[in-house]
Amino acid sequence: MNDGGRFSESFSELGWTDAGIALGIMALFALFSKGFVKLSFVLLNRGNSSTSTRGELWRQVLERPFRWLFTLIGIYMGLKYLLPRSWEIAAGLDPLFRSCVIALIGWGMYILSAQSSVMLEGLSRKIKLDDASMLIPFLSKVLRIVVVILTVTLIGAEWGFSINGLVAGMGLGSLAVALAAKDTLGNIIGGIVIILEKPFAKGDWILTPTAEGVVEDITFRSTKIRTFADAVITLPNAALADQPITNWSKMGKRRVTFTLGVALDSDRERLAAAINRIEQLLHDNEHIDPGTILVKFTDFNESSLGIFIYYFTRSTVWAEYLTARQEMNLAFMHVLEQEGIKLAYPSHRVFLETAAETSGEMNAAGSRQYEA
Repeated sequence: MNDGGRFSESFSELGWTDAGIALGIMALFALFSKGFVKLSFVLLNRGNSSTSTRGELWRQVLERPFRWLFTLIGIYMGLKYLLPRSWEIAAGLDPLFRSCVIALIGWGMYILSAQSSVMLEGLSRKIKLDDASMLIPFLSKVLRIVVVILTVTLIGAEWGFSINGLVAGMGLGSLAVALAAKDTLGNIIGGIVIILEKPFAKGDWILTPTAEGVVEDITFRSTKIRTFADAVITLPNAALADQPITNWSKMGKRRVTFTLGVALDSDRERLAAAINRIEQLLHDNEHIDPGTILVKFTDFNESSLGIFIYYFTRSTVWAEYLTARQEMNLAFMHVLEQEGIKLAYPSHRVFLETAAETSGEMNAAGSRQYEA
């Protein structure tokens, strides 16, 4: 008798009663899986003061994997009851069940390792990270890769694939991989250094010798910076970690410094009055930080007198900073106009001598020479 005939004969030996009981077991677990999940979380959170908050969040995250786990248990128990042990398919049921359980556990761990998961959010609050920190996204990516690798490896082991061979192969190839991926490993280490030292955070405006813009993301290999021309520059983490980084977003106030050149023939008293008025304007403006304001006559130049001006705007936002600076520049011009002081411009003085004066000087020199 062929295999098909033996299978039909064996299947005919299964009674309707056994099939009904098996389907009943499956249906029972499937229908009550939601209730089983709720009961499990109630038991797990018993005695926990944060049941209403943390327990609810954990339930929302892991509810689907747990429900599928209870449904899978019902299918496994139903098939175990229904199928004779002599069948070949029954022999493969156990490793199939274990593989599915491993996959569901991996799914749950994958959900828990998400950036917005309960576990990582709790870790972020515990170590007091701000919302712009890139440590949690970086850690999430690492954990998810580890979860996927472990899940695939364990499922492979259930079906006879040798983990020892894989580990040995990884050990033998680790040196070659390290040499070939030296730059990549350096970038990963550089990324970890950047995340731990936190010279900047996501959303910060930074300046490096190679780029200036707003930090968009940091990956295992590189950091993405969006420039003010709306282009994205990708910098290797290893190079970025070795460069000087200016974080403009960390400024509490923004500096303005320049030398205002006025005409050389400016009246001394009017110049002193203009300097006092400009300094008072800076002190009276609400957009200017009163901590450090300097307005001093400091320079004698070839074509101008230099008034040194030094102050800080309260806002570090570029548009607001430029608006405040424009407002003050217009006010400075108004003061100079009222005091009758002109701005300096490049100039050259040329002295011309008349022909008569030149001839007289030459004759006098000749007579002096004759007398000598």
